[in-house]
Amino acid sequence: MKRFISTILVLYFVYQCDCENSTYTTMYDGVDLDEILSSDRLLAGYVNCLLDKGPCTPDGKELKRNLPDAIENDCSKCTEKQRDGADKVMHYIIDHKPEDWKKLEAKYDSEGTYKLKYMSSQQKVEPESKENKNDKGYEDDDDDDDDVLYNKGPTPRMDSNE
Repeated sequence: MKRFISTILVLYFVYQCDCENSTYTTMYDGVDLDEILSSDRLLAGYVNCLLDKGPCTPDGKELKRNLPDAIENDCSKCTEKQRDGADKVMHYIIDHKPEDWKKLEAKYDSEGTYKLKYMSSQQKVEPESKENKNDKGYEDDDDDDDDVLYNKGPTPRMDSNE
């Protein structure tokens, strides 16, 4: 009997260790995030799902179920692809849909920790990206054709009769 209980305890601890190291399902990793972000209708559907204001697709349900844990634990169970995708989507919403971000943040990240991380990472990136830009905001590429002006208007017609 003692051996049976010991075996059960060992299996329980092994199971607990495996669960803590596992990642979220990769079943929905093939979802085209660019398509969703480029469509106000699709993006609004996901936002409404997450805010309990509309129906959820199967991948939306999975996201809704995992989002609180992912935010709380800094996406520790995310695969690299999921982490990159989450950052891409959240950066897009922060930058392009701030009203939606405020609602999502109020529900899932009321302390605003993710946005603070994002803003501090943006500040680190900005100085690097400004180094290679001229005073007009264009990148300097040190090519010799910097002095060339390109005529953006119609090309003048050259008749041989003139």
